Amino acid sequence: MRALSIALLAFALLGLAATLPEERLRLREFGLKTGTLPPGPLNAITDVAGVLVGQTTLVEGSSIRTGVTAVLPHAGNVFQDKVPAAVYVANGFGKLTGSTQIEELGNLETPIVLTNTLAVPTAADAVIDYILGLPGNERVESVNPVVGETNDGFLNDIRGRAVKKEHVLAAIRGAKGGPVEEGAVGAGTGTICYGFKGGIGTSSRVLPQGQGGWTVGVLVQTNHGGVFQIGGVPIAERLRLGKTGGPAAADTALDPPSEGSCMIVVATDAPLDARNLKRLAKRALLGIARTGGYYSNGSGDYAIAFSTAKDARVRHQAPSPTQAVTVLRNDAVSPLFLAAAEAAEEAILNSLFMAHRVEGKNGRAAEALPLDKLRELLK
Repeated sequence: MRALSIALLAFALLGLAATLPEERLRLREFGLKTGTLPPGPLNAITDVAGVLVGQTTLVEGSSIRTGVTAVLPHAGNVFQDKVPAAVYVANGFGKLTGSTQIEELGNLETPIVLTNTLAVPTAADAVIDYILGLPGNERVESVNPVVGETNDGFLNDIRGRAVKKEHVLAAIRGAKGGPVEEGAVGAGTGTICYGFKGGIGTSSRVLPQGQGGWTVGVLVQTNHGGVFQIGGVPIAERLRLGKTGGPAAADTALDPPSEGSCMIVVATDAPLDARNLKRLAKRALLGIARTGGYYSNGSGDYAIAFSTAKDARVRHQAPSPTQAVTVLRNDAVSPLFLAAAEAAEEAILNSLFMAHRVEGKNGRAAEALPLDKLRELLK
């Protein structure tokens, strides 16, 4: 009788295991790593001291699959204590509100908010509310809200415009340091990457002390297409997706809905000015190419980079018309470029490895990257 009970229990557990979602693991937890530089303790953008991340995830009914992700360069009043920043555009099929002022002045004065395409105006309005409401900003009459997006309309009822100002404000006010949730969360709730469920991903790199010991952290919102690869290996082709219920590699690369977009946020504690931050942002976009993307016609591929170095910050009001800033020389920034490319690559991969299967609008579904099949392939 005892043997029968154990057998029944084992059978029940097997049935339960078959219904449970596949365990999601970050790239390094899975047993893979890319690049040569070591990650920070959290392997996240929050390894850059002072950087905060907040997220609001909206999953309602059968068709709302969207959200908000906010990145704050520091916990203070960002408008009064601006940080040097820059934007680089690989392909401009997108809406990055506030980019022209960053290009012109070389600094960032609000949180960076990521959301879906049609929620950009709402998010910008919420960012303005947030900045105007901060103590010390009572006389502020001009704000440059920075909001980026990708289009999650395949899974999300994007026309329903579910993202409201309170959702954006919740993400900003709830921003914190520490581990960052990844996958189908925040602004990545309804996104798709390389034909699989994409989302939010993050990673970091730390330079050796002999090269400054600086940290570079990256956060991505992935919603782009291409021919998926890891470390140069064409994974989409090797998985033979056309025979396992997913799209074939060639179809995935050329299917217009998979063109999507990718937003990349880069943070560093290295003392860089806007010119070298733009160069840093440019290198972060290599992460898309290193994972198989090619900046297709319909893909909005943007990187925005900022430095948290306190000596490089720009006070909104200062007693002197001049400012002395110590910045890294050009000859010293190459290691940071490598760090940005590696961290962006791993952040994109983490967004895929951590995303679970999501069903959404009109019964559509985005399948998770099949880690079990990938593990067999690697054997």
